Amino acid sequence: VDLTGKVAFIAGVADTSGYGWAIAKELANAGATIVIGTWPPVLKLFQGALRKKSTDEARMLDDGSMMEIAKIYPLDAMYDVPEDVPQEVMENKRYAGVGPFTIQEVVEQVKADYGKVDILVHSLANGPEVTKPLLETSRKGYLAASSASAYSLVSMVSKFAPLMPPGGSVLSLSYIASERVIPGYGGGMSSAKAQLESDTRTLAWEAGRKYGVRVNTISAGPLKSRAASAIGNEGGKTFIERAIDYSVNNAPLSLPLYSEHVGKTAMCLLTDLTVGVTGMTVYVDMGLHAMGTAMDSPAYEGLEKPVRTPEGR
Repeated sequence: VDLTGKVAFIAGVADTSGYGWAIAKELANAGATIVIGTWPPVLKLFQGALRKKSTDEARMLDDGSMMEIAKIYPLDAMYDVPEDVPQEVMENKRYAGVGPFTIQEVVEQVKADYGKVDILVHSLANGPEVTKPLLETSRKGYLAASSASAYSLVSMVSKFAPLMPPGGSVLSLSYIASERVIPGYGGGMSSAKAQLESDTRTLAWEAGRKYGVRVNTISAGPLKSRAASAIGNEGGKTFIERAIDYSVNNAPLSLPLYSEHVGKTAMCLLTDLTVGVTGMTVYVDMGLHAMGTAMDSPAYEGLEKPVRTPEGR
């Protein structure tokens, strides 16, 4: 795959540990020009981290060169246009001096800088009440999760698609909580992921017919990223640590999931390797989505379970 001359905009990257970074790296390996949208309050921290030698390993591409990020734009996907931004946000010192950061403003900057976007990646989500059970989630918290994690995709596609040539591709990231109960993943986030997957199908139809653009989502398994590690810490374990342990114990492939697994699948979905695929939710979770029962349940105690040896037998 040769993506030389293609412009890829990845929204939601703020460190080198998450799926967004892995996707950017795979696209860079194929020659794409990488531009990133980062949440304004962490923009300077991210830019500073990229200048440190400690990130060299994370930036190294397959040919030994370093991944270059052509430009990083401040982006807060909660806001479509400047008029949407509340006064308290405008006056917040964490936003001071970053420049325009609404979706429409970023689209206009990208258009001026590059003239087009061939690949659009939505790698962002936020639920201010994610640690609360749904029964305890406020209307404000629920709608905030939906706005940041689901409607942001709708807004980004509607505003970026006019810059995308026919054959362009959009990808977002979902989670199995969209269709299964995942205790600890609350605050309306499970509902937001269900919205995201439903909107993916509708956007595939609408953006496909209007712009000739494909729209898909990856339902990714648990990864111990910086953002995910901030959710919960009951009993000495974070939510994501428990989710990873459960996956390794119960998925058909009893292996840990790494960001590059999602990165490689994303690269396929974002290129002509899958030119006929749109409106899909693609699972990259070692097969956990296929399971209907937990093999580490006491109900299965004493039952011999197949174990994968280092030799693969």
